[in-house]
Amino acid sequence: MAAQAPGLGTPKLPLRVAVVGSGPSGFYAAESLLESKLVVEIDMIERLPVPYGLVRYGVAPDHAKLKSVTAVFSEIAQDPRFRFFGNVALGRDIGAEDLAAMYHAVIVATGADDDRKLGVEGEHLAGVHAASAFVGWYNGKPECADLQFDLSQDVAMVVGQGNVAIDVCRILAKPVDELRRTDITQHALDALASSRVREIHLVGRRGPVQAKFTPKELRELGTLVGWQVIVDPACLDLNQQSQAELKHPDFAHAAKNLGILRAFAANKPEAARSIHLHFHRMPVALHGSGRLQQVVLGAQRLQGPPAAQVAVPSGERSTINAQLLFRSLGYQSRALPGLPFDDRKGVLPNRNGRLQTAAGQCLRGWYATGWVKRGPTGLIGTNRLDSVETVSQLVGDLPSLPTAKPGRDALLGVLGGKRHRIVAFEDWLAIERAERARGLLADKPAEKFVRVAEMLAAAETSGVV
Repeated sequence: MAAQAPGLGTPKLPLRVAVVGSGPSGFYAAESLLESKLVVEIDMIERLPVPYGLVRYGVAPDHAKLKSVTAVFSEIAQDPRFRFFGNVALGRDIGAEDLAAMYHAVIVATGADDDRKLGVEGEHLAGVHAASAFVGWYNGKPECADLQFDLSQDVAMVVGQGNVAIDVCRILAKPVDELRRTDITQHALDALASSRVREIHLVGRRGPVQAKFTPKELRELGTLVGWQVIVDPACLDLNQQSQAELKHPDFAHAAKNLGILRAFAANKPEAARSIHLHFHRMPVALHGSGRLQQVVLGAQRLQGPPAAQVAVPSGERSTINAQLLFRSLGYQSRALPGLPFDDRKGVLPNRNGRLQTAAGQCLRGWYATGWVKRGPTGLIGTNRLDSVETVSQLVGDLPSLPTAKPGRDALLGVLGGKRHRIVAFEDWLAIERAERARGLLADKPAEKFVRVAEMLAAAETSGVV
């Protein structure tokens, strides 16, 4: 009997996988592949010269402990079966069709970079910003480095009910001397040092039970020196459906949040600066002559069964004079050249991680994980289980995948032919060392490079050819 041909994932036929994106979901997908019993070669492709995605550019600088997960990612990256290709963008430096020809499987883990808009009159006015742009600005994201935020205004509004909205409030209010000990960018420090913001309004369309804040982040607002959180006790009166949600597993943080909010509501106004939390409110119009001056809020009421309530307008309106507004309504992914995209959901169409065409057919060899797969939900650790699911789908598909793929050699050949500057993981470590050295000069853990050219210059010190 003739010997059976070796299958994918064996020493004679290693499984060659490209992972597009180097945030948590990308690294967790690589981890899952490395921990499988398969023989694998993994190439991670990242458009920036630096890895870690949302951990580097989304986590607030004063929450350094959340960034400790990068130690795990660094260990993954130094596995000999793994290689990092920084400064390589899908659609710019390599095409989707190229990757399909090179690899047995491609896992897309590009996250969600675009913000959702309010869609109201006056959203074009100066002073109206995406919270994601502000977060990218103070975290050193290259495309946000040159943005301008006029912090000479007195009143700011943040629209949203998640941790990003809380982060924006906290960074606006936190004493600059405390931020100086973080890796916040110097340009953000300089602007915040001269900020005149004295009043912040945090606005959300749903109630305190449905808000997505986690208790730790919510509680932090009450510890900001010189600031006081103000909540109208009437906002904390719950309808029957919300009371039922307090016992529902999908609302695990709600009871603790409600306790914190009740404590805020019991405070007597004392501080000169204040953070006002508004529930059941949503901007319906923005007014101003050239720049934002006034926000019209429409009252909302909840309707529907427990765990499925939606906010609908009640007709009542009120106004707040505010000169800055940051919308934090969630993120959505960007369409990628050569791949299908669901514009309505803002994700790559997929079934349990397998990419699908517009007609609903599986796109063989293509997978998604993280926010580009499921939308912007969950915390950093949520991506691990999500990536495990995607990799399990990939492994189940091995018998149907074509076996003749050149992998890394072909990618190096294409990029080398273009004389493209690839940033290896050792190069990233050189960038990281340079950022830490810059930080030492200012008594900070690091001072990030905010220009790609600066990153590439620092990478030259790695000694990698």
